[in-house]
Amino acid sequence: MNWSKEPEVSLVIEPTAEAPRNSEGSIVELSDGRLLLAYSRFTGGRADEATAHISGRISHDRGRTWDEDFVLQECTGDLNVMSVSLLRLQSGDIMFGYMVKNAWDDCRFYVRRSCDEMATLSKPVCAATEKIYHVINNDRLVQLSTGRLLVPAALHPCDDGTRETWSSRAKAACYYSDDDGITWHCSSDILAIPDRIETGTGLQEPGVVELEDGRIYMWARTDIGTQYEAFSDNGGVTWSRPRPAPLCSPRSPASIVRIPETDDLMVVWNDHSGQYPFQKEKRTPLCTAISRNEGRTWENSKVLEDNPDGWYCYTNITFVDDGALVGYCAGDSEVGGLNRLKVTRVPRTWLYD
Repeated sequence: MNWSKEPEVSLVIEPTAEAPRNSEGSIVELSDGRLLLAYSRFTGGRADEATAHISGRISHDRGRTWDEDFVLQECTGDLNVMSVSLLRLQSGDIMFGYMVKNAWDDCRFYVRRSCDEMATLSKPVCAATEKIYHVINNDRLVQLSTGRLLVPAALHPCDDGTRETWSSRAKAACYYSDDDGITWHCSSDILAIPDRIETGTGLQEPGVVELEDGRIYMWARTDIGTQYEAFSDNGGVTWSRPRPAPLCSPRSPASIVRIPETDDLMVVWNDHSGQYPFQKEKRTPLCTAISRNEGRTWENSKVLEDNPDGWYCYTNITFVDDGALVGYCAGDSEVGGLNRLKVTRVPRTWLYD
């Protein structure tokens, strides 16, 4: 399937009265060439704690067009299920992960697996085993070259299960599995920004990617004007001290993946370096960039969306053929920041032009 020279939007899911919020997606290629998009579909309101389930859509033409939605995962939480990850395992199976939200002190990540291309799913297994409020973003589940599965998580303490005692100052950790998701363990190190540094967020919404030398690179959003970073040389069990990363951004998450063919890294994030006009704390513009040195520096920042009234975040990236399918929340003041979901086809050549 030929790709255009410029990014092109292939799907926009607008909020409706029935589903006032559509957000946080993940995409996997099925064995017959079809693509499966999974995303959070809220039916009980727009808030993070509103009733929601996981919906799916199929593309038969490599992401150019998409069928109507269907239910992938019913709401099994007392509040909702949301923030989905789809991952093709080295075994050939597909792992399907999502958050189950019961209360402000109980939000955990569950995984199911499919050996028949998502026609059926195994019973859910709790991966984030500690009873606490976890934030695990969409499209964050990864498998290392060793076969280990990693899920980066932000941990938010809450004294009594109410919104009033829930703390926004998060610490970061990783859950890992060495038996294809049957049993899970938490990293020995729990990462935190030192108390001497003024921050209301701490380390929120972390992500991880494996570097060429085998180390694991973690990044996390903050309210200090930059992403923070840390490194692990033992597969995510212990970590270096977190420090500012070379990605200037608002309090908004980033996504980093490795580009097939070139092995460079690609990031999608809100570029607040000053290269483009930006308003402090607003999640715009949405940009891509590449790193040829494993994330030490980033180059070729390109704008995907730059509406000054836009709100672009919670991205997912899947490479297909000659480019990447990039999904993201694309709200504005009219529909609300998180309530519209977009998928854009981004040519690989455009990333480097």
